[in-house]
Amino acid sequence: MTTHTEKIPCTLIRGDGIGPEIVDAALHILDAMKAPFDWREQTAGLVAIERGGDPLPETTLANMRETKLALKGPLTTPVGSGFRSVNVRLREALQLYANVRPGLSLIPDGRFTDVDVVLIRENTGGFYVGVEHFIPIGDDPRAVAEASGFLTRENCTRIAKFAFEYALRTNRQKVTVVHKANILKKLTGLFLETVTNVSAAYAGKVELEERIVDNCAMQLVLNPSQFDIILTTNMFGDILSDEIAGIIGGLGLAPGANIGEDAAMFEAVHGSAPDIAGQNIANPTALLLAAAMMFDHCDLSDMGNRLRHAITQTLQTPSTRTRDLGGKLSTTDFAKAVIDRL
Repeated sequence: MTTHTEKIPCTLIRGDGIGPEIVDAALHILDAMKAPFDWREQTAGLVAIERGGDPLPETTLANMRETKLALKGPLTTPVGSGFRSVNVRLREALQLYANVRPGLSLIPDGRFTDVDVVLIRENTGGFYVGVEHFIPIGDDPRAVAEASGFLTRENCTRIAKFAFEYALRTNRQKVTVVHKANILKKLTGLFLETVTNVSAAYAGKVELEERIVDNCAMQLVLNPSQFDIILTTNMFGDILSDEIAGIIGGLGLAPGANIGEDAAMFEAVHGSAPDIAGQNIANPTALLLAAAMMFDHCDLSDMGNRLRHAITQTLQTPSTRTRDLGGKLSTTDFAKAVIDRL
């Protein structure tokens, strides 16, 4: 087990837009906690393009392969054209096959006060593999757009075992596998079949139920407390995790972890929000909660719990919240408020 006195090498990516601001706030708090990380700063996203033309430089990947740990600010992904998502490239390059996104009610005056769900998403397959092209017809070179999704039984088995082991490790009772096997009978049918087969080894320990994705989306807004762990494919997981974030108060409260056999990367789920960049009003809570998950990953759960407790206490009243949560605190003032409650 790692002790508090050992320095843990960790790649740090500040990101785009509001990324540098919320990363600075997080570092300020982690420094106050005497977090034992040896930060190895690297670039990705728009800053990396400006410096060298590649949104994901090989030096950044090499550093992450060396440290096997990263804390990352949000990165910009162009819509419709431009470079491919750096987040997707990172997950593929480092084989970060498990995306873990907890959703927990932290605001006592929110719409729901009893949400405690973890969404686990297969990170390397589905429609996000990016195999797509246009088919020309006549004089229209973009007459037809075609995309392919891929899932392997091996990857489905890997993520299913991860989810059930996560349930045992965190004392959770139920896994809900979410699919669209009534329509995508082969692509998500394989996922459902494989998860069901894996679940047999956990019978009597972890319950398995299944939901079609559209029904799951509806049930989340009707009664989110019925869910414990949601296990699903790449695109469905991306959509449902944002829905869960909305239920608990917004993306500013949504952390994420990307975990593989040899490396792990922790980040806020939200985007780079360039419209508010540089204004010192961004909410750093999601990145802070991701840092707490990173503490847990590094066998420093005492520090993770301490950070989560301070965040929870800070969010109890609007007077110590950022603007997106009905408060008036700036990014830096919120960080000071969390430090006061450590």
